[in-house]
Amino acid sequence: MNFTEIELALGRQIIATCRDLERRGLNQGTSGNVSVRLGADGFLITPTAMPYDIMQPEDMAHMSFDGSSSGRHEPSSEWRFHLDIYRTRPEVSAVIHTHSGYSTTLACLRRDIPAFHYMIALFGGPDIRCSGYATYGTQELSDQVLQALAGRSAALMGSHGLVVLGPSLQRALSLTVEAETLAKMYWRAIQVKEPALLSDEEIARVREKFSTYGYGGKPA
Repeated sequence: MNFTEIELALGRQIIATCRDLERRGLNQGTSGNVSVRLGADGFLITPTAMPYDIMQPEDMAHMSFDGSSSGRHEPSSEWRFHLDIYRTRPEVSAVIHTHSGYSTTLACLRRDIPAFHYMIALFGGPDIRCSGYATYGTQELSDQVLQALAGRSAALMGSHGLVVLGPSLQRALSLTVEAETLAKMYWRAIQVKEPALLSDEEIARVREKFSTYGYGGKPA
């Protein structure tokens, strides 16, 4: 496969993001996956089972919106939910999936992250939902994830991990860090007792303030 200069540049950005996630302890080994939309031509996604420290831009798999792929490696086993997100969410240009510790712990408990802290408003509403469980790489999992993501830019994946959407790779990375921070704070809080929750009306006010503060007020 011959990569364009744009695709190579995006591949380098994906690799930098993957290595940043690993440095931050948000992914480890070959866990997780990252993708970036290529306009109407589909998207680039990390290859399956390849350590981030040896990954090269030419290792990215090119996925078309019909579900076919090209490249010298198979795409991540989770390409289905990336594909379905891009098909149904035109505002999304990047998807990050991690097995970060606190988010995954809550996902294994099948707990949503509620509005215990006002920064939850960054993700589109009064919670980050947790999806049901389905085997990795399946259409059933993709369907579960899309349902949990409705109106949101992040979701926990039952007994699995975290998925975050963004209008750019940089934004998706910053939201991934924020989601894991909220998961950590929520986990710590519930060791003591169930925290007080903010009302839906307060979260709506915060979202409105975010829209003029630089955070952006819309999901993803």
